[in-house]
Amino acid sequence: MSKKKAAIENQPINLFTIGFTQKNAEFFFETLIASGVKRIIDTRLNNVSQLAGFAKRNDLEYFLKKIGDIEYVHLLDLAPTKDILDAYKKQKGDWETYEQKFLKLIADRQIEQTVSPELMDGGCLLCSEAKPHYCHRRLVAEYLNGKWGNVRICHL
Repeated sequence: MSKKKAAIENQPINLFTIGFTQKNAEFFFETLIASGVKRIIDTRLNNVSQLAGFAKRNDLEYFLKKIGDIEYVHLLDLAPTKDILDAYKKQKGDWETYEQKFLKLIADRQIEQTVSPELMDGGCLLCSEAKPHYCHRRLVAEYLNGKWGNVRICHL
C-alpha cells in the first residue's frame, strides 16, 4: 500500500446526509453552506420529479453552484432499484425487508470499491426523506463506514 493511500485511509471521512422534504430552499441551502458541504451526492432513483421543487436535478445543480459553490453528482449506484422502492413505498412494505434488500443491493454493487473516499469526504448524500431513520441515505453512510471504518456521519 502506498503512503498516500495509507494516509487517506487513516484520515476521517466527513460524510453528511440530507433530505429536502419539509425544508424550504433557504433552510436547505443555508444548512449545506454552514456545514461546509463540498458536494451533493444525489442518491435518488428519480431526480427529475415535479414533486421535487427546487431539488430537481438541473435546478438543484444550478442553485448549488450559484448559491454555495457546491458541486453536484448523481450516483445511481447509491439508489435503490425501482422494484425495491416500489415494494416499500407503493405496496406499503415493511422497513426491515426494504433495508435487507437495499443492503444486499449495495453489497452486490460493491459500492465501497466503486465510490472513492475522496468523493465522499465533504460530500452530502441527498434524498427526499425528511429524516434519516427510514431512508437509504443512512444505510449507504453506515455501510461505507462499516467497510472503510473511518466515516464520520452527520445527518443535517
